[in-house]
Amino acid sequence: MSAGLEQLAERARSAAQTIATAPSGARDEALLAAADLLETRTGPLLAANAADLERASGEGLGTAALDRLRLDAGRIAAMAAGLRAVAALLDPVGEVVGGWSRPNGLRVERIRVPLGVVGVIYENRPNVTSDAAALCLKSGNVAFLRGSASALRSNVAIVVALRDGLSKAGLPQDGVLLVEDTGHDTALEFMRLRGTIDCLVPRGGRELIERMIEHATVPYVLDGDGNCHLYVDRSADLDMARDIVVNAKTQRPGVCNAAESLLVHRDVAAEFLPIAARALEGVELRGDAATRAILPGILEATEEDYATEFLALTLSVAVVEDLDAAIAHIRRFGSGHSEAIVTRDLASADRFVREVDAAAVVVNASTRFVDGSELGLGAEVGISTQKLHARGPMGLRELTCVKWVVRGEGQIRQ
Repeated sequence: MSAGLEQLAERARSAAQTIATAPSGARDEALLAAADLLETRTGPLLAANAADLERASGEGLGTAALDRLRLDAGRIAAMAAGLRAVAALLDPVGEVVGGWSRPNGLRVERIRVPLGVVGVIYENRPNVTSDAAALCLKSGNVAFLRGSASALRSNVAIVVALRDGLSKAGLPQDGVLLVEDTGHDTALEFMRLRGTIDCLVPRGGRELIERMIEHATVPYVLDGDGNCHLYVDRSADLDMARDIVVNAKTQRPGVCNAAESLLVHRDVAAEFLPIAARALEGVELRGDAATRAILPGILEATEEDYATEFLALTLSVAVVEDLDAAIAHIRRFGSGHSEAIVTRDLASADRFVREVDAAAVVVNASTRFVDGSELGLGAEVGISTQKLHARGPMGLRELTCVKWVVRGEGQIRQ
């Protein structure tokens, strides 16, 4: 292990106990101070981000990736607002999630406690730095962060504000640590910090996830692909469906909860698809034979298209026979992230919710709402597409585990 990473790991573990046992008010004070600092340092932060953007653009980073990297005054204000929103949430640490008494008089409780050191490895998105740190600190964890080379200057500036916020609250600055060595070997070493990192969360593309699966020895929660589908049922309000698909695809196409595939019931395809195509101006559509019979100018969709998270203004389209076929298509090609149905039929909606296996299922709304802040979590450290120990947007409770507390009065086991 490199000396620099080893030293950071020791500092993270050293700070963990203090952060875990710090009063909730002190952790909130640190987040609020950091929020103020982000806003007062908007100018230097934008300058750091501009340097990142210039370098990334020169290295050929794609349009969607550049959008994820880009900061402006509004996004910085949103980061500050996110810190304040997390500070205002109820502290999960110490929450009693269950309790009972045994016939022998023992009193049993399950209480939420911090995980310890949460490692987050992520790509391009500076806002992840503040979101992840906020959630980790609020839930009593040390945030151990490793971002990408493309966002290094931005991440450093954000982390300085977070560490200064901790200092203002009388807490150790090492409650937030950033690995500034963005080399490939250091990333692999970070994934293997078993004994320092208690839980590792990756936020990035398929290559990062595959490296995690192959190399990580630290317990991890996968923030996987977002190959999200929108199914327009035969009973759908087509105006509603049009608005939802436009929002789900175009509001911010380079993020994991953007729609990547549109499925349309055959009974409404001839009416709806031309409406959708006009509304999706600027989006490249790729369709099956039934879709192209209605929209003859679009590209032919391949099997790979239906399995692809485009993260761009590209949408695969298929006409399906019925709800059964829509669910079967999602089972085949979905990534377990977020799936949506537009329908006025309660039975269809209930069946879709019951039978679609995904971290989030959405009825009559955009997949873009599958987001920690939109769902009332303040922010998220990631969106888990696995089933242990967390699934869906990872907020405060997902950054805790439970401790069993057993209280007695001298009982011994016979």
